[in-house]
Amino acid sequence: RFDYFSWLGNRPLKDLSAVEVLATLRRIVDRGALETAARTKQFIGQAIRYGIATGRAERDVTADLRGALPSPNRGHFPAITEPKSLAELLRDIDAYGGNFVVRTALQLQPLIFARPANLAAAEWSEFDLDAAEWRIAANKMKMKDAHIVPLSKQAIALLRDIYPLTGSSRYVFASNQGKKGNEPHISRESIGAAIRRMGYQGQHTAHGFRTTASTLLHEQGYHSDMIERQLAHAERNRVKAAYNRAQHLPERRKMMQSWADYLDALKTGAQVIPFRKNG
Repeated sequence: RFDYFSWLGNRPLKDLSAVEVLATLRRIVDRGALETAARTKQFIGQAIRYGIATGRAERDVTADLRGALPSPNRGHFPAITEPKSLAELLRDIDAYGGNFVVRTALQLQPLIFARPANLAAAEWSEFDLDAAEWRIAANKMKMKDAHIVPLSKQAIALLRDIYPLTGSSRYVFASNQGKKGNEPHISRESIGAAIRRMGYQGQHTAHGFRTTASTLLHEQGYHSDMIERQLAHAERNRVKAAYNRAQHLPERRKMMQSWADYLDALKTGAQVIPFRKNG
């Protein structure tokens, strides 16, 4: 909606043409935000159809744009899973020269591999740094189950580093730092855009860190149930789902700290030999 109001907000609905709507959508596509382009097209169409119902527009020009935009590929998130390439990506993240808040989110995402939308909207009230936990309410989770993310020492250090900047805000990754109140947070696409600017378009995404962690943790021998629980994935088997409601917190704490240490070793160029972890 921000894109719409920035470029078309002053235009009467009845005067909008398919050409200028398409030009607006292509600006969004050009920065790689295909989902946002699709949602913006939907929003414009809804606004025009409301305008038709209230006599302020005559026809929905977005109907002329069917097939004009690339479709978001919902089932595939490019991800780096080869340790040497991952090490290079992690070093590039640490060297990222953009916004400090976005860089901190970038540095945290490989450590916790949360859904990018949850990370972007993380609130300080959800964190207990003394207990080393991030507790996400069910209504914020895709699967509508409350979720606990054990925090490694490295993750806690990043949160303590950003606290002086955004600690007075509601959101950890507030986009308007220094002002109190319910200021907006960075978007999930801010994280993805930063990854693309570093030269990883088509190779890796913010969501891809989930695939990265899943792949390498499985290779390191961690139990699939524990990894899936940490990823907050739904269990299709209802009996198994009930059984797996156990939080596995002690085991997951060890796994998340071991994972953070593994990433540190990769970044420093240490020779990391994949190990097999039973259980």
